[in-house]
Amino acid sequence: MDFILPPTLPAGGIPWEKVLPPLIPRLNGTYGQYNWSPKLLIPETDNSSAEVNCDDTGFTVQVDVKNFNPEDLMVKVIGDFVEVQGKHEERKDGPGFTTRQFNRRYRIPKGVDTMALESAVSPDGILIISAPMLQTDNSRSLT
Repeated sequence: MDFILPPTLPAGGIPWEKVLPPLIPRLNGTYGQYNWSPKLLIPETDNSSAEVNCDDTGFTVQVDVKNFNPEDLMVKVIGDFVEVQGKHEERKDGPGFTTRQFNRRYRIPKGVDTMALESAVSPDGILIISAPMLQTDNSRSLT
């Protein structure tokens, strides 16, 4: 079977809902007593918004954590990664409760001073993680 690929991808990415059913016809509809949908195979988009920057001044990560309180967040350095975890539990009226949770890892580039890494939550709910670059013998102070 030959596949003809477009020269560029559409702006919204690969239209999986059109690609998968012809490739996997058994999963499109009913098979035995089970109902299958190609949506089960479509990758979910990551709705989190994060911005990672690294330049001569340092390394910064900005993560949208509007749905979390600062005490719900944990930031730690593990090897070459900074790991961000958030977990918020909210009691509802009655016996149930709602849990919101996320885990993210960001690779720390070489040359970043991980011992000076700092994190803070801005008033508008953005977690800002920052660390300066390591000072080397070749770097000189401008006065």
